[in-house]
Amino acid sequence: MTSVDEFAQALRTAITNRGLGLERLREHLSQNGVSVSMATLSYWQTGRSRPERQKSLQAVVHLEHILQVPPGHLSELLGPPRPRGRWLRNAPAPMSAFWPSPSPVEQALHDLDTQWDDQLLRVSQQDFVTIGANRTERVFRSRQVLSASMTGPDRWVVIMHLDDHDRPLPQVNALKNCTVGQVVQQPSEGLLVAELLFERPLRKGESVVIEHELVNQDPCPPATNYERKFRLPTREYVLEVTFEGDAPASVVQLADGSAVAPRRTLLDVALDVQPGARGFSWTW
Repeated sequence: MTSVDEFAQALRTAITNRGLGLERLREHLSQNGVSVSMATLSYWQTGRSRPERQKSLQAVVHLEHILQVPPGHLSELLGPPRPRGRWLRNAPAPMSAFWPSPSPVEQALHDLDTQWDDQLLRVSQQDFVTIGANRTERVFRSRQVLSASMTGPDRWVVIMHLDDHDRPLPQVNALKNCTVGQVVQQPSEGLLVAELLFERPLRKGESVVIEHELVNQDPCPPATNYERKFRLPTREYVLEVTFEGDAPASVVQLADGSAVAPRRTLLDVALDVQPGARGFSWTW
């Protein structure tokens, strides 16, 4: 079954389970500021066409919410994005490029196999962060949807940096479709690098969904921000930060420095993310 067929089948099933007709679905999208014709929705669910343009991909994210399916349930079935524009012309930055101190990261990566990282297309990156009632970083849970641009990729490399270097480094746990491989820790730099090994090497065009978590140990570091660094383009990014206690006093979106209304749950959804960083910083 092709990715178009899989997407169409999943969309039809979600629409049926939700009990919405196409006209009602179009109205829900319109209420969210998204314009999609009934003909387009019909083509998507029958497999005659698939979402390709940015506005269409944004509509899929809204559809997942309206149809009450998990984030990425539909968009991950669309396959890898088609690279275009300046991403085709520019070589990827080194894995250490977006970190405050590149040298320790380069040293930590020295003995790990990172040869396949450039061959993994980032279809979806979803981060779920839990901030404890005592305003400390407790758990980071991540879900990646990756697609191989060539045969061979067999691992994903995680890089974690703590701002507070006198705290213990987190525990890495594999949750879905992977196991923890080699782990390199540099406590003096607040740095942890770990391999997540797939169940088997991927074939060209094959996709995988993996999940892992980073669990901080007591005393957990104080929570003032969460930042995801993107070395390569990523089709979809979802970030959810949950505060178990009070909401912060002020919040800033790191991508553009804009103020965000403080809430006990912060949400960032972005499509066609360019290399750089996204996330939030906050004050109490």
